[in-house]
Amino acid sequence: METERFEALIDAILAIIITIIVLEIPLAANGSWQALIDIKYEFIIYAISFMTCFNFWNFNNEIFNIVNKVDAKVIWTMGLTLFVFSLLPYLTTFVAENFYDFFPQFLYGLIFIITAILLMVISKFLKESDPGNVALQVALENNKKPMSTMIIVIIGIIIGYFVYPPVIMVTCLLSMICIWIIPKIIG
Repeated sequence: METERFEALIDAILAIIITIIVLEIPLAANGSWQALIDIKYEFIIYAISFMTCFNFWNFNNEIFNIVNKVDAKVIWTMGLTLFVFSLLPYLTTFVAENFYDFFPQFLYGLIFIITAILLMVISKFLKESDPGNVALQVALENNKKPMSTMIIVIIGIIIGYFVYPPVIMVTCLLSMICIWIIPKIIG
């Protein structure tokens, strides 16, 4: 199967997810600075969720620019990944309303871990579906980015459980920053 329509579907779903996240941001109660400060947690988690969506879109854009064809395994695994990812708007609101509670933060971190695992599976399936594509094979030869995401977020979940739950959200953000930095450090 050609990739253009599949890429368009991914883009459309991500646009819908971002739109839902934006619509869930509460309005300030009035026009004061204090009213903005009162919704600081909602804005912080919104910003991280938005960056997460953009990061996911960027990954897909970079990969699918070099993919020539996909098969059913790629399509269904990406569909499952998008389903998991579509829980982000709900969890964004859940974390914003329960910022210091472990369980909402844990679920938010779990989305990162599950998405990283599914991206490793998709990478494997993409390489199998397009074995003659040397650029794709090289681009997907290792799983350092998703592995680093999983390790960082798991560390955050452990610290969040025992010490301070918002650390999980911070490690989710840190995992994205590492994804941008790792290629420059490793090669």
